[in-house]
Amino acid sequence: MTGRQQLLYFLTLHRTGLAVTLMAAALLLFPLVEDNPYTLGLTNLIAINAIVVLGLNLFIGYTGQISLGHAAFFGLGAYGSAVATVTFGLPPWSAMFLVAALVAVVALAVGIPVLRLSGHYLAMATLGLNYVVHTVLLQWDEVTGGPSGFAGIPSLSVPGAAVDDPVSLHYLLWGFAMACLLLCLNLVRSGVGRGMSALAGDETAAACLGVDTRATKVKVFVLSAVLASLAGSLFAHCYAYVSPDTFGIFASTDFVIMVVVGGMGSIWGSVFGAAFLTLMPEWVEFFDTYKDFVHGGILVLVLMFLPQGLITGLTDMIRVRLALRRRDHAAA
Repeated sequence: MTGRQQLLYFLTLHRTGLAVTLMAAALLLFPLVEDNPYTLGLTNLIAINAIVVLGLNLFIGYTGQISLGHAAFFGLGAYGSAVATVTFGLPPWSAMFLVAALVAVVALAVGIPVLRLSGHYLAMATLGLNYVVHTVLLQWDEVTGGPSGFAGIPSLSVPGAAVDDPVSLHYLLWGFAMACLLLCLNLVRSGVGRGMSALAGDETAAACLGVDTRATKVKVFVLSAVLASLAGSLFAHCYAYVSPDTFGIFASTDFVIMVVVGGMGSIWGSVFGAAFLTLMPEWVEFFDTYKDFVHGGILVLVLMFLPQGLITGLTDMIRVRLALRRRDHAAA
């Protein structure tokens, strides 16, 4: 092998590790280059959304299921941490992980019966879950604050310092996001991940190959709910305020669109989809007014022209073009 071929082989073999390393280095250096609080606030929101979308993509992209209710788990995490810290006086870190455990129990209780369904029946069931949770958050004034929201949520802290400024929040939130990214990357490359992929391709064939399809769906559903809960808790402690409107049905739809735009079954695409939809209002001025129309249009266009998602679709196009170019050179 020539030196160039050896380099290409090394880059191909270690592309995931190199990509994670480069991303981590870029995130470490970003606050040194851009210290504008507003910009850092946007990147922090991308990290929170990415955590939710990573878990949701495991459920949608790798097990072939559909959920229109993950904003419910996001909201349960946010309000759970708010109530646990403000009302019951628990430390923020303890509250966050305790609430994540409780959300896991809720997701398990919901998932066992609901995941007997499939297709649009499953979509409607998870949508109903989101509606129920949103209604409880809106109507249970004594606990949640009702439509006025819940304020005064304490910030997270590490030994000797509070994590309440944009730079420290950047490192904390992206630390969580990178940990979730590594978890998902390793999961989909494991034996469990291969079983998930088989389940997405053909549930009957996966069952014939020995995959416990029902248990796999429930486990991934619970994992995705826990990630959404952790993201909700981080959101609450980051902004010190939560409102029921943040966790409505349209929020669940936005998360699904992030998955579709980034690419169903693409872990890296989850991060891209979260960044793309979060930054979209900054690029298009009328986005806030016509947000739902723009989101719907993006979803339709992606499903029509790049059904694999932007990242996966563009990657496949590049691979095809390179293969055709190599074939033409070989023929010449």
